[in-house]
Amino acid sequence: MTFPPEVLQITILSLQISALATGISLLIGLPLGTLLALGKFWGRSFFLSIVNTGMGLPPVVVGLFVAMMLWRSGPFGDMNLIYTPMAIIIAQTVISAPVVIGLTAAALQSLDPRLRLQLYGLGASRWQMIWALWREARLPLLAALMAGFGSVISEVGASMMVGGNIRHQTRVLTTAIVLETGKGNFEIAIALGILLLTITFLVNWALTWIQQRGEE
Repeated sequence: MTFPPEVLQITILSLQISALATGISLLIGLPLGTLLALGKFWGRSFFLSIVNTGMGLPPVVVGLFVAMMLWRSGPFGDMNLIYTPMAIIIAQTVISAPVVIGLTAAALQSLDPRLRLQLYGLGASRWQMIWALWREARLPLLAALMAGFGSVISEVGASMMVGGNIRHQTRVLTTAIVLETGKGNFEIAIALGILLLTITFLVNWALTWIQQRGEE
């Protein structure tokens, strides 16, 4: 089975943007989630509440906020990022990062607190202790990765607002589906939707396989 070149280009761009956004969210979310789970500081509950609220942020609100930051009149307007793939990556990272942070914190908080004492008792440094906790919580951390990817690969509102759905530049699968639906091309929209669902399933299937292997 072959796909038109434009569909392949849209699919590849969708995967690149969502993979980068998820990767950046992981780099941000893993340390911040660990800090919120293990740290003892004033305002910790407040920051956890912000993260939990962020996990449910409507994508269109994120898109509006990022667009305001990147518009010509915005504080980062001189960077000319609006209506570029980078703008979509930024918006999707803002959507995905709270999910990864919140689920990372929840995964580490669910571990037995005595495990940290045991690791310190065996002479582990703080970084060795954190690494051991990450390994112990690797299965729910993989679930956090899957949730972060799922929150952006199927997102449409923010991508449309900051990317502009420009052909051959910022059009991704979700915005292409909206476009074709608006034009009345329901067969094409359904085909793109099935393609999106298939890609999402395959990525999550691979991550689930890794997760179950780790459990064994």
